[in-house]
Amino acid sequence: MSKHVPLISSGTKGPMGVLHLPRLWQKVSLECVGKLADGYPGIGKGYDMMVINALGLKAEEVHNFIKSHKPTYPQFEAWVKKHAQHQTRGDIHKLNVSIAGYIHADDTRHGILKANGLADDGSVLPDAINLNNLDDWHEFHQAVLK
Repeated sequence: MSKHVPLISSGTKGPMGVLHLPRLWQKVSLECVGKLADGYPGIGKGYDMMVINALGLKAEEVHNFIKSHKPTYPQFEAWVKKHAQHQTRGDIHKLNVSIAGYIHADDTRHGILKANGLADDGSVLPDAINLNNLDDWHEFHQAVLK
């Protein structure tokens, strides 16, 4: 059984307009069928919980829905719309701004850049979305292409 590095970026939105929600769906979906790459949590403490908390969902319910129904992304988003407590355009905008503006700690940034052979000299955008993309691409390369 092969395991997969999630390659949907946290900078991706679905029809509902929520950053990271498609990635959350992909990670939990992979975890529920035993195919999420090692080192990746289905629901982690960072962006995953930011999205779940901001929308007023419960992590256990998100996980259980995906595990029991194996939804497509549109089916998952329909479930989110039905269960989210906070989903106005304002709520979503506020969440998206917090996701886009999140900056990793210095040691995290340094480690990701070092693994990718890049200097930590300010030449790479420091936001977590871009750094996480670099991290995912590196992990994908190591696991699949090397």
